[in-house]
Amino acid sequence: MVLQISATNPEHPTLLFDLPWDTPLEHWPEEHLVSLPRGISRHVVRYARAGDEVVAVKELAARPALREYELLRVLDRVGIPGVDPLAVVTGRADSAGEPLEPVLITRHLKGSLPYRSMFETTMRPSTMGRLMDALAVLLVRLHLAGFAWGDCSLSNTLFRRDAGAFAAYLVDAETGEMHERLSDGQRTYDIDLARVNIAGELMDLEASGALHPSVDPIEFGTTICARYGELWTELTRQSVYPVDKRHYIDRRIRRLNDLGFDVAEMQISQGNEGDTVTFVPKVVDAGHHQRQLLRLTGLDAEENQARRLLSDLESWMATQDDYAPGDPLGARPEVLAHRWVREVFRPTVRAVPLEIRKQLDAAQIFHELLEHRWFLCDQAQHDVGLETATDDYVANWRPPAAEQSTAAPAG
Repeated sequence: MVLQISATNPEHPTLLFDLPWDTPLEHWPEEHLVSLPRGISRHVVRYARAGDEVVAVKELAARPALREYELLRVLDRVGIPGVDPLAVVTGRADSAGEPLEPVLITRHLKGSLPYRSMFETTMRPSTMGRLMDALAVLLVRLHLAGFAWGDCSLSNTLFRRDAGAFAAYLVDAETGEMHERLSDGQRTYDIDLARVNIAGELMDLEASGALHPSVDPIEFGTTICARYGELWTELTRQSVYPVDKRHYIDRRIRRLNDLGFDVAEMQISQGNEGDTVTFVPKVVDAGHHQRQLLRLTGLDAEENQARRLLSDLESWMATQDDYAPGDPLGARPEVLAHRWVREVFRPTVRAVPLEIRKQLDAAQIFHELLEHRWFLCDQAQHDVGLETATDDYVANWRPPAAEQSTAAPAG
């Protein structure tokens, strides 16, 4: 048999070459292993050091190993949080020439823990709730990408602390399937399986005394399904708003942001009567808005500023007569974006007194004006307009704290 290391990065085979591939994984010598918490797996899994990297090595048959490797690569390309696939090693044999199972190699996710390690000390119910929220978000992201997991569970997930919350990462894609779009039946199957698996895993913790006495495993399994349903509905429902109620769109975007999702773009189209706007959000990776705003307008802003500016740009474009997505005769987004900069962004910023523009950069000023308009619209329950909001903002403006007043003058 000939040892073969299949990897997309040419550096990875060299990195992995010195590992003891002629030894069954469960008998690898300690000198190659790294002591890290491991979750429960149907396969033999070990953490090993390969050069400066720590990798997870999992033994399984060749076809599922190659299939999971490709699925993990696809998920990585579409921005799904998961482990990074490095290689598949086939053609292994021991010193007597007897064949050994192939292995799948993934990069260890720094700072992550399997769920059982997180329950070494009894976890409070509120903390567990955040853990379940993270898993629900991961499941929604997978389904939006067209991925049917087929085995959603705490055991197949790694968790990493993210400030006061948690982020969940897929660690096992062996049973998954990628589709262009999932049916309601496929999603329901995944959700039901998650509910049963999670309830069972929490029952195991309960039996070992590692579960908080106030936690009901069945209830928690049901709760994650309800959380998933809320997220899915908020992300996929189509909303129709009157044109003069643009602050409703702002409110919807805020809810999505609060749920942990960014909005890549808004599919906005006016109704036949020209008096309604249909809004369907799309989800994106971090930093998308900053790149998108720079590409469309040439404005360089922070991510939160860019998100807010792009949302106003999208709403404004929907009101333009020559905005026709998909119509070759309609104005291109870049054309409309530069018109928005020329007719909306710059005049609005320049309407703010120089005293204020010396304190804040242009993107921050416009962001604050939009926030102020949203506040006024919410109070009045109708769109007050940007000009009115600007006048009120200027009339009530107060200098920021001295340590924040260091931005360059806005243009």
